[in-house]
Amino acid sequence: MSTLPDETLRKILIQIQATAVQSQKALNASRTQIAAKERERRILQLTIEEINALDDSVNMYKGVGKMFMNVPRPTLQKELKDQEKELGDDLATLNKKAKYLEKQFNDSQAQLRDIFHGAPRQ
Repeated sequence: MSTLPDETLRKILIQIQATAVQSQKALNASRTQIAAKERERRILQLTIEEINALDDSVNMYKGVGKMFMNVPRPTLQKELKDQEKELGDDLATLNKKAKYLEKQFNDSQAQLRDIFHGAPRQ
């Protein structure tokens, strides 16, 4: 087994550690975003359920700036369904990103473990 000079080994360790730290931070940010999107989606689902439970004769209003505008029920329901679909797509993308970042972090940790366990005892 060839041994690397101390300076080269140190640069490699610093790079692997930086990758691990960066992956961990990005993973935490992704998990936070996922939680926020799931919360938004749940609120949207509850809103859709409430609207569906209302009588057809009830007027629907949508907030626009500082005022409310009367909106036809089918239009409002379509907008809410579109928002729900968009949130679902965002969640799928964020979950893929989180999975990738978790794999990257685990790989960096494994590399560090291999380097330290494979290092000769002095």
